[in-house]
Amino acid sequence: MHYDIELNSAAHYPVREIVELSPLIEQAGFGAFWKGESNSTDPFVLISAIAARTNTLKIGTAIYHIYGRSAVTLGIQSATLQDLSDGRLLLGLGVANKTIAAWHNGVFDRPLPRAREYIEILRKVAAGERTEYEGEIYNTGKRFELSWTPSYPQFPIYLAGLGPQMTKLVVKISDGVFINMGTPETIKEIARRVREGAVEAGRDPNSLEIIAKVRVTLNPDRAVARQKLRQVLTFYNIADHYKDMLIASGFEPEVMRIQEAFKAGGFKAAAQHMTDDYMDKLPVIPGTSIKEIKERLQPFIDAGVARLIVPYVPVDEPVIADARRFVEAWGNS
Repeated sequence: MHYDIELNSAAHYPVREIVELSPLIEQAGFGAFWKGESNSTDPFVLISAIAARTNTLKIGTAIYHIYGRSAVTLGIQSATLQDLSDGRLLLGLGVANKTIAAWHNGVFDRPLPRAREYIEILRKVAAGERTEYEGEIYNTGKRFELSWTPSYPQFPIYLAGLGPQMTKLVVKISDGVFINMGTPETIKEIARRVREGAVEAGRDPNSLEIIAKVRVTLNPDRAVARQKLRQVLTFYNIADHYKDMLIASGFEPEVMRIQEAFKAGGFKAAAQHMTDDYMDKLPVIPGTSIKEIKERLQPFIDAGVARLIVPYVPVDEPVIADARRFVEAWGNS
């Protein structure tokens, strides 16, 4: 089991300061540094700089959206970063949604075959193989091949997936599943589906990793620790995809109250309905100590998580100083 870190949630961390903090993150014992993508700073740019400042810390995307760049481009980028980092890349991918697809002049359709073809192309390109792919969705044309032989042609690719169909695809084309906003019960159910799907596909169920995020804050004052997490959770309760996931996890009354408040009075009104009781049932930890945080992470580990990403949500300004305090406290625990 690996504890990893992400510095991305609910705040803009200055990228130069994150890079300067990365050796301390490595020394604190985190297994990997992850960076997500939406309209924030670019994952590959940031983790490339981190790779240059560290030696053993793995670097991952959590997650990169397949609409943001062609599969050939990401294959080139991945092979380059593998050489730069001595093979430390963990590539998390997702099919995004209608909004993100539109940002990149794309149309959100056929997510399952789209993800399958994209990953097949990416693997061939990053391995240095000649790629002349003709699929249902993607066509790479003729005679593409990297101009050099990659030193680390193989690396794990994880696919974000929550529903039964995406879970089936995970076991066929990736090295594991990436879960965001999953309770221990939801994670346990997804892990069960992944293991069963692996057996059906003739794969070793233990070869597929379950990766999950659990957002945390750290402050001696519990009320302060809750403050930023309340904002984050309000966002997830009004976002279409995650709203549906939370309802499926058994929180329909809570989600609907927040939805109704949002429609009537906006975000601040909705946040008032994110109660402490509801927050404590969700995959976030407003911690007052690292010991408490690790104790409350145990149910996620028991549910089958192999890599547990801890996105740190800052509660004080400047945010990078708050993150440094968290990293130092983790390393001293």
